[in-house]
Amino acid sequence: MTELVHPGVLEAAPVQTAAKTAEAVGRLKCVVVYGMNFAPEMAGVGRYTGEIAEYMAEGGARVVAVTTPPHYPGWRVRNDFANRYSAGEEGGVRVIRVPLMLREKMGGIWRLLAPLSFAVASAPVVIWQILRWRPQVVFCVEPTLFAAPAAQFAAWLSGSRTVLHVQDLEVDAAFAVGHLKGGAWLRKLGFVFERFALGRFGRIVTISSRMAEKIASKGVRPERISIVRNWVDLSYIFPLKGESPYRAELGYQPDHFVVLYSGNIGAKQGLNILLDAADRLQHEPRLKFVVAGEGPAKSELMQRYAHLANVRFLPFQPYERLNEFLSMADLHALPQEKGAADLVLPSKLGGMLASGKQIVVTADPGTELADFLGDLAYMTPPGDGTALAEAIVRASIEPKGTTEERLDLARKLSRTDGLVSLVNLVASRN
Repeated sequence: MTELVHPGVLEAAPVQTAAKTAEAVGRLKCVVVYGMNFAPEMAGVGRYTGEIAEYMAEGGARVVAVTTPPHYPGWRVRNDFANRYSAGEEGGVRVIRVPLMLREKMGGIWRLLAPLSFAVASAPVVIWQILRWRPQVVFCVEPTLFAAPAAQFAAWLSGSRTVLHVQDLEVDAAFAVGHLKGGAWLRKLGFVFERFALGRFGRIVTISSRMAEKIASKGVRPERISIVRNWVDLSYIFPLKGESPYRAELGYQPDHFVVLYSGNIGAKQGLNILLDAADRLQHEPRLKFVVAGEGPAKSELMQRYAHLANVRFLPFQPYERLNEFLSMADLHALPQEKGAADLVLPSKLGGMLASGKQIVVTADPGTELADFLGDLAYMTPPGDGTALAEAIVRASIEPKGTTEERLDLARKLSRTDGLVSLVNLVASRN
């Protein structure tokens, strides 16, 4: 596998051939996957970790996943699962689930207690699985880094390589969006632990250049860091030739301009700014807003903005209809809180681009998201509802970018390239 030098870190080059895929997976006899989120969660980290594990299992590797019952983004266990210890085969993967502490409002200290409870409940399980199977690779996923020391200790005993997939720098994000508030001592404690844990992984793979640079600033040598961006399945999400049936089902007229947000509804998303923009645009009957998803901030937002006749809240839509749902929009909205706006390239971005529809983003110039999208999206400052409202009006009058240009950018986030590149890094002995 070839890697390219990229802003002080290593970025995995795409690999597209089936032969390379088989070769990479064939080097993996056994892998233990360790992370708090896993399939069948369809939003965020769980979806990607599930796809990675199933992909390696399909290639012939024995894959054992230690995780929790599906609970994200609503922070409640799905009805068809229980918050207890369980084990079974799912998608060719041996999945062992452990309980964790949950409640409906997961703000403040509870955002710390949930991952801590997972670390405690899963530690004996993951240690035993690693010692039992002696995998070639222990593949950990952040969040949560709290669980890492147990896996690192067992991997050391068994002679296994360790790889960390950083989907979220949880310590940085927790302070940036206000989940954790405290003095300098608390920040220092968090960063000392983070530096300790990160420094003991053989390889770290993350999803954006800015995150890679932050990881390097925490003392990790750049040659141990690689970038594989979260991907989108272009065979599943693509522009529809005709109008999406969702528009008629939801009662929207051909002349309505529909602004859609679909994803997690939490603190980092900054959805209050999008809804403030909707409030400012109540006098524009052509403009309609749809917020679809689940998360800890949803009930509060629904109450706060219940007076808006131009806004509709929906649950997550069935995955088999995701393409139709994304194609319903005239404009995809990607709001973010300022503190979190440059930590990641949001995973939902791939689906937005693949749908071919316009995008409006809250991001400052010079952030990775702004640089990646360039002139193909309307950009407004985070936290500025007035500017966002103005951008939405402009988008309804003067489209920015073309469908083909957005598809070209989506191809840079191809699922095939992403999965093969990541598995090559996991299998690599370097």
